[in-house]
Amino acid sequence: MQKLVLVRHGQSQWNLENRFTGWVDSPLTEKGEAEAKAAGERIAQSGLQFDLAYTSYLQRAIRTLWFILEKANQTWIPVEKHWRLNERHYGGLQGLNKQETRDKYGDDQVFQWRRSYATLPPDATGPFQEEQLKDRRYKNIPRDQFPKGEALKQTLERVQPYWEAEMLPHFKKAGDMLVVAHGNSLRALVKLLAGMDEDEITQFEFATGVPLVCDMTEDYKIKSMDWME
Repeated sequence: MQKLVLVRHGQSQWNLENRFTGWVDSPLTEKGEAEAKAAGERIAQSGLQFDLAYTSYLQRAIRTLWFILEKANQTWIPVEKHWRLNERHYGGLQGLNKQETRDKYGDDQVFQWRRSYATLPPDATGPFQEEQLKDRRYKNIPRDQFPKGEALKQTLERVQPYWEAEMLPHFKKAGDMLVVAHGNSLRALVKLLAGMDEDEITQFEFATGVPLVCDMTEDYKIKSMDWME
């Protein structure tokens, strides 16, 4: 039975500062590095051996993957990176302090932006969006398709074709697979592969740096899930 292991990156600087991060490339904190190393140690102790790994274009996920593979003595395995595994794009919320945003817009509105399946945040404007539009890692995204703000629904809509066209075909030819990404891109994968409904997935959370081991069925759906704590 093949296993798919999903890990949210370790704590980032903007996690620490309680800010909406999205596609802003916030680095790991010291705690985040320690969480990543601990995840790698747990994986090493479990005996899991990966044939390939995937991550996003954001450094907090990339460096978490590096630490995990180093601790698991698997730095040599192939790694693929793609923007479709990036965190959801928080649009105009990027950079804002979450508590200050609640104070300004109210708890109910911020809850809808953060946790509902389909409620979009305000469109992105200002320097963060301009920097991302000019960032060469995103040069292949058509400008009329570049995210201005996403809910989990839109995040799944960009993750799903990458899973089906790129990740799944490689998974079928290999053994166990590791994906280190972000809370929402990983939740999108879980919804897709475990068949969760909208209410279930809005309640599902990824803690930073804690591997989720998914046993897969023969048709590459999630059969069962266990946290490696």
